[in-house]
Amino acid sequence: MKRDDRVLTATKALSAFIAPFLLVAFVILYGFTGDTARLWSWQIQSHMTSMLLASAYLGGCYFFLRVLLVERRWAEVRAGFVSVAVFASLLGISTVIHWDKFSHGKVAFWLWAGLYFTAPFLVVAAWLANQRYAAPPAPDAPRLGRVARRVVGGTGALALVTGLFLFLAPELAIPVWPWPLTPLTSRVVGATFCLGCAGLAVLRDPRWETVRVMRRVQLVMFTLILVAVVRARHEFFTDRPLTWVMGMGFVVMFVGSAASALSRPRGIPTAATPRHTP
Repeated sequence: MKRDDRVLTATKALSAFIAPFLLVAFVILYGFTGDTARLWSWQIQSHMTSMLLASAYLGGCYFFLRVLLVERRWAEVRAGFVSVAVFASLLGISTVIHWDKFSHGKVAFWLWAGLYFTAPFLVVAAWLANQRYAAPPAPDAPRLGRVARRVVGGTGALALVTGLFLFLAPELAIPVWPWPLTPLTSRVVGATFCLGCAGLAVLRDPRWETVRVMRRVQLVMFTLILVAVVRARHEFFTDRPLTWVMGMGFVVMFVGSAASALSRPRGIPTAATPRHTP
């Protein structure tokens, strides 16, 4: 088997299948936040929750379109497949736990259920198949610096811990969260935060290409999230400390994503890189 790091045709086909669903979901949840009772799988009372999930969907659509049309190296997208598998799995579990909260008579619900009961297995299968062709890093491949690696990895860990807290303990999260949640939406928001676990990939693979696509997806998501914060500003509990902490966090993540998207990698010498002697 030639480990040439290519993205398999089956992986691209899966991306082509998933992307349209994500785009339609984004349009509904971001453009028609007050009409989810009619258009969505269940009624989402909080506009901020609706738009946060929509932001993740458009970021995911952008990611899968890049896999389909642009990216040629598996190393650049494999971390995204891991985070998508976690996200889809948690939403599938949430659907089972809160089955009675969904509108079972709608086509939208059965599309939701069909997607989240199958997507985790399809995404994991694609990851396993493509991982067989993963190539080892080149000795001279540009790498993240130690500080950047710790920041990216630490941010990913924080997002994962926050997401798991929302998912596993909604009764504790709801009283402190910046905007109104229900047990179902707490788990949905938690699944969305868990997408950030893609950043943990740099702890194992510090190459620049590991985060190249991820930083662009983040920029799409956090741009939409900041707009959502303005649109849904009336929903926030200003007397809760986490409101201000998270607001600053969103701004910092947007600025960091934008700065990262404009930066260029620099080669970092390694022990295997030959040196010239005078």
